[in-house]
Amino acid sequence: MTAESVTDDVFLDRLADRLDALPGVHAVTLGGSRAQGTHTAASDWDTAVYYRGSEGLFEPRHLRDVGWEGEVSEIGGWGGGVFNGGAWLSVDGRRVDVHYRDLDVVEHELAEAEAGRFHWEPLMFHLAGIPSYLVVAELAVNRVLRGGTPRPDGYPAALRKAAPEVWWGRASITLDYAKGNSVPLGARTEVLGAVAGAAMQAGHAVLAARGEWVTNEKRLLERAGLREIDRVIGDPALGLEELVDQARELMARAVADAQQA
Repeated sequence: MTAESVTDDVFLDRLADRLDALPGVHAVTLGGSRAQGTHTAASDWDTAVYYRGSEGLFEPRHLRDVGWEGEVSEIGGWGGGVFNGGAWLSVDGRRVDVHYRDLDVVEHELAEAEAGRFHWEPLMFHLAGIPSYLVVAELAVNRVLRGGTPRPDGYPAALRKAAPEVWWGRASITLDYAKGNSVPLGARTEVLGAVAGAAMQAGHAVLAARGEWVTNEKRLLERAGLREIDRVIGDPALGLEELVDQARELMARAVADAQQA
């Protein structure tokens, strides 16, 4: 049987076994579109390995030693913080991402989220950055393949109350800065970048107000009802100040509607 002829179920079972066998791994999960049933045949396989940093047993070199083609980062290699590294691999002709998740960190962020607290971190490819409760969202929506992970009891009420104001505050300040600093300079690229980032921040505010988990930005604007921002950004008739004002109106309305629902 060739690698190409192996069914997805068999492939995933073998992959989970191999990741679970790595020293220090307590659990293996499947995330992304394949965990949520929205994938296509071309979708990659988003996985995570859960370990305890305090044990000192999990080391990326053990994953590298498996011999799969691709790149394996060190712990902290993707900027540190809650999203602390991983690997981009090709396994039996399939694209596989492996994320490192430290259970010591995950359990701390779960407790913080339940208390309505979180912090913001930058992350490559994410215009708005990420909230520390992203790792809690993964616990809620990902599929556990091996071992066990903690699981939030729904979307924490305290987080649902606190997070929208934090995210909308960031979006509002971003738009204020663009209007006060980039618009007078005629700096169109900077204005458009600020509006795009603010739209993602507002999207986080909307989803938090609804009590819906977010694990990435891929469909954030659609889910938040903010796809209309494309029309605003792409309207050649709008001056930069008017563009920022219309973007703010659209975002503010979406956030307010979510909070009042």
